[in-house]
Amino acid sequence: MTLFAQALLLGLAIAAPVGPIGLLCIERSVRQGPWVGLATGLGAATADALYATLGALGLSALIQRLTALALPLALAGSLLLLWMGLGMLRRHAASEAARAASAHGWCSAWASALLLTLSNPMTILSFLAVFASLSGHAAPGAAEALLMVSGVFAGSALWWCVLAFGAGRLLGRLGEAGRHGIDIVCGVLLLGMGLLLLWRALASLVG
Repeated sequence: MTLFAQALLLGLAIAAPVGPIGLLCIERSVRQGPWVGLATGLGAATADALYATLGALGLSALIQRLTALALPLALAGSLLLLWMGLGMLRRHAASEAARAASAHGWCSAWASALLLTLSNPMTILSFLAVFASLSGHAAPGAAEALLMVSGVFAGSALWWCVLAFGAGRLLGRLGEAGRHGIDIVCGVLLLGMGLLLLWRALASLVG
């Protein structure tokens, strides 16, 4: 299997598990349209590509040092999840005009997903676990580094395309009550994930 194919599968494997970004992608695809959902996913894919770049450049030691920031990152990520979850629960039924995608909406969706993914300690640990084997325990050359980074981004982006447009097509046919129900379900799940992450971070702090 080629290096690009391995990196593509890596990006796909890291992106595919349903988590906070997946919930955000689904909710935004239904509420604001698939392009905003895709922008959310591409924010996560960009974060994956940034970590992949560090690994491809042989800077795994730098990624290792980032694990020392796992606690503050977890605290920041939990607060961000709680804020987003509460926002979904408090959101009232929006008009079609309010749901219309805009450049501001795309940028906001991309940036929030980027920050949330960068603050996820599991993302850091995932790349630490796999990049040594991908690069053969040696820093790859420029061509190999480009293949690794582009493969990770392509794999991650592929998943988000499928999820955003799939959710937008299948769930977008719901009426306003159905879309509001999606807000509630995703909001509750995000709140639960945020509280769990916060509890684990505080437990590690006092333990």
